[in-house]
Amino acid sequence: MATGTADIGLIGLAVMGENLVLNIESRGNTVAVFNRTVARVDDFIAGRAKGKKIMGCHSVKELVAALKKPRKVMIMVKAGPAVDQVIDEVAPLLEKGDILIDGGNTHYPDTTRRTRALKERGLLYIGTGVSGGEEGALLGPSIMPGGDPAAWPHVKPIFQAIAARAPDGSPCCDWVGAEGAGHYVKMVHNGIEYGDMQLICESYDLLARVGGLSVSDLHEVFARWNKGQLESYLIEITRDIFGYKDPETGKPLVDFILDAAGQKGTGKWMVGSALDLGVPLTLITEAVFARVLSSQKEERVAAAKLLRGPETRPADDRNRFIDDVESALYASKIISYAQGFALLNAMSKETGWTINNGAVAMMWRGGCIIRSVFLGKIKEAFDRNLKLTNLLVDGYFAEQVQRAQAGWRRAVAAGVNSGIPLPAMSAALAYFDGYRSGRLPANLLQAQRDYFGAHTYERTDQPRGKFFHTNWTGRGGTTASTTYTV
Repeated sequence: MATGTADIGLIGLAVMGENLVLNIESRGNTVAVFNRTVARVDDFIAGRAKGKKIMGCHSVKELVAALKKPRKVMIMVKAGPAVDQVIDEVAPLLEKGDILIDGGNTHYPDTTRRTRALKERGLLYIGTGVSGGEEGALLGPSIMPGGDPAAWPHVKPIFQAIAARAPDGSPCCDWVGAEGAGHYVKMVHNGIEYGDMQLICESYDLLARVGGLSVSDLHEVFARWNKGQLESYLIEITRDIFGYKDPETGKPLVDFILDAAGQKGTGKWMVGSALDLGVPLTLITEAVFARVLSSQKEERVAAAKLLRGPETRPADDRNRFIDDVESALYASKIISYAQGFALLNAMSKETGWTINNGAVAMMWRGGCIIRSVFLGKIKEAFDRNLKLTNLLVDGYFAEQVQRAQAGWRRAVAAGVNSGIPLPAMSAALAYFDGYRSGRLPANLLQAQRDYFGAHTYERTDQPRGKFFHTNWTGRGGTTASTTYTV
């Protein structure tokens, strides 16, 4: 094997790794590959990689020797300790200025830790989110790199060449920010994905149970929605799912799938970050817990025998109800993205990562799971105002939510009246009503906190930041608790 000839190396030949290698090679690069189970390397070289500029390596040392300087090694293994194990094995073989890239779904604090530790050893580290699934990895994913900025010029040509393209032709890949910023943006992407998927599921439930739509009807509705304001990858595949028949029975396959959802943790990470930063991520939090509740299948089946709710109330006007659900889905989707980008704003301020929200929207415009025409409008919103605090106060999105509001409320009310759970859609509406309220009942909450814990409160007739305590019972004295906000 010729040494120093490969443009990049990749460790981890699961499906995503294999497809990324084939994508990179198709753009004119020579790729060296290694997998801990060496037989997989040989099978890949003899199979999908046959005749291509892909070099199979049987050891990490052999892979490092095959690379041009500065060496670029991409790690595609399971997030967590496995990544550290690969780094510990590869790093001693590298030289100052060489680059390590983690392309897995890593928790962003791990990326920050690794970036700092490797910088002390003279090595450059990138943690990059890769979205688009198997097909995206092969044909063009959305790529969200962050880490040591000195590494970016060396990997930029490869990453932007293999990335998906937005409608204007720009690559769905750009530098996100320092340390764990890339993986943080990917985490937020995945959390929004949780929200989008849950909202679509709730729309399906409403249309089927209140609207009385058959699976065939649903296929037609989602096909129509995919030609309008909801056009997106997730609406497209939902259309296809409703059109797919079980080969054995000839009936819709979706009806045979158990209603118990799985998850890998990125949604949970996002919720935890929102709590740490004090950002009300209500919709996505409900989407995460909806998956948890779905997984409690046996408990739910047992409870269904004991607990009763209202009878389903069929829609009086089916066509109008379909339009109402479309409005509810669209408006709730706006809330989901508003909360996601608000979290990016908060994290950017907390860390100094200076994440460009408009650029993030364009990175998500193609290749990734949440790609949609909708993201182009988000990019325009941040182009109009780089310091936009919330999508809801952008003129375009404020008008869109206002226009959808009546149908949104009717759809949620229909679900409530029929006992249909709408955790994400109703949380979105509650957030909208809370965000647009100049006054909330938290004044009573603050009085309660001061009553039992002397936590103090501010007054409407005094400047912000001036705190007061009342001796509510006459027995508490004047000593107040220290004021702080978690």
